[in-house]
Amino acid sequence: MFQGIGTWEILLIFLVALLLFGAKRIPEIAKGLGKGITEFKRAVKDVKDEIETSAEEPPTPSQPPPNTTPQGDAETERKVES
Repeated sequence: MFQGIGTWEILLIFLVALLLFGAKRIPEIAKGLGKGITEFKRAVKDVKDEIETSAEEPPTPSQPPPNTTPQGDAETERKVES
């Protein structure tokens, strides 16, 4: 993971962070960072699921329009036929 960074370099980075932010502030920063990463992963998972479900659903056939003939016209047709 850290191929170019050795143990001493990592310890030096943590020491500088401790001096800059203080011992009380570092856990708050880590907690916020963890929540942010969790929210990002959840959003990515939701988008993936949405894409997969939309790709799996077959297209819905369009339904024919309902019978729009008014009832009065049926009586008129019977009279015309007679």
